[in-house]
Amino acid sequence: MAQVIGIDLGGTAIKLGRFTADGICHQSLTVPTPQPATPEAVLAAITDAILQLQSPQGDRISAIGIGTPGPADAAGRIVRVAINLKNWHNVPLADWLEAKTGLPTILANDANCAGLGEAWLGAGKHFKNLILMTLGTGVGGAVILDGKLFSGHQGAAGELGLIAINPDGPECNSGNRGSLEQYVSVQAIRRETGLEPLELANLAKSGDDKALEYWQNYGRYLGIGLASIIYVLTPEAIIIGGGISAGAEFFLPAVRAEIERRVLPSSREDLQLLVAKLGNQAGMVGAAKLAWQIALMTDD
Repeated sequence: MAQVIGIDLGGTAIKLGRFTADGICHQSLTVPTPQPATPEAVLAAITDAILQLQSPQGDRISAIGIGTPGPADAAGRIVRVAINLKNWHNVPLADWLEAKTGLPTILANDANCAGLGEAWLGAGKHFKNLILMTLGTGVGGAVILDGKLFSGHQGAAGELGLIAINPDGPECNSGNRGSLEQYVSVQAIRRETGLEPLELANLAKSGDDKALEYWQNYGRYLGIGLASIIYVLTPEAIIIGGGISAGAEFFLPAVRAEIERRVLPSSREDLQLLVAKLGNQAGMVGAAKLAWQIALMTDD
């Protein structure tokens, strides 16, 4: 039975899984990311881990997909930059892995992989046009159009957290000011409240008025950002993922209200606002979906 390997490369851990075309993961493995995480050290760790995933039944591995913490080129061959990994600049990781394993390899940004994962097996599996927004240390995103990942002209599309919602807002690492990320990321929550998102969610659960008010405002900012994205893409569903989504019950009503206030009914008809289902497995699952796409092309 043909299978593929999906890999989620992170700053502290590398997750790998062996998947059949129906999305079943037949074996998974997590190994620590080497420190320092140089390209050569990571390549060796991934290659060793792949050997551990070889099927005892001798099932054929058809392809490898990898999600990386940063932008990839449009062809899915080169890691342009990898956040939290040392000396990663224009690393031809797909070529290197193909040379080591003999298997067709493709890579994409980890948020894009998470979006593909949710579209394939998670909260977005009933929709062809959707966006995923990951709310974490930063704010990432993925755009799925007609069932396919949209990565744009140079592979960097879907940076949903970098759209501006306030021209005079806080400076962003991107060079922008007042980007959505500056209002709805973990860093923004810490800056505004001095608390972690989970602490704020627990306070809201206990009925704390200030926490509840904070989440209301948080939802308003998120809704403002999503309104612009909805007008451009008119998705069937918006999926909210990342660590902050654990507190979604406290901010999603305000997000919905803001979208209804700002977006014409014709642009948001039947729009679903959902919480991601796959958690920290989404990147690995989406990388496997990427791998299946090139495996099927190779078979053709």
